[in-house]
Amino acid sequence: MASISYLWKNRAKFSPTSISFYRAWGKRLFSLRELLKRNNRARKLRRKGASISEQAEIGEVNLSGRMKFLTVGGQTFIGRARIVVNNKVSIGKNVCINDGAEILTGGHDIFDPKWSLKRAEVQIDDYAWIGTGAMILAGVHVGRGAVIGARAVVTKSVKPGEIIVGNPGKPLSKIRDIEFDYSPCEFVAVNRAWLIG
Repeated sequence: MASISYLWKNRAKFSPTSISFYRAWGKRLFSLRELLKRNNRARKLRRKGASISEQAEIGEVNLSGRMKFLTVGGQTFIGRARIVVNNKVSIGKNVCINDGAEILTGGHDIFDPKWSLKRAEVQIDDYAWIGTGAMILAGVHVGRGAVIGARAVVTKSVKPGEIIVGNPGKPLSKIRDIEFDYSPCEFVAVNRAWLIG
């Protein structure tokens, strides 16, 4: 949703004689620098080969590796996370990845005398929520609508709607079995200034 053209086309419109007009434009001008930074960040990643939706919200994410392996769907929010792209990382639509989360696509085999790097892809399906400080390890598939709790360490794939907590990550007995209809990007102040005013 960080695309300037998207926000401009879908901006809330108010009469120039109303207080709402001036309030909305005050918020928009105040947040313009941050909006430009986010757009620039996504543009740079696309130039490096990443496939990022125009409607994705890319925060100050720490990315390393081969960007051609990175795909981010629309209405997805990525905060100050760390993503190591040694293999394919597919992030679906309407995903929320909170600050401090880590996604790793490689690791070392401690039983290998050469300590070889083992790579495996990570897939995060639509509407998944990765909590603050959570860690997703190589080879994990996070199902649609799954929640990874704060500081959880996920070493195995997660079923759709599962809620994972702890280290190592274990599923709670409760499952999110609902129809999802939200966008994590709607809650970002920069976007709200344009879409709501």
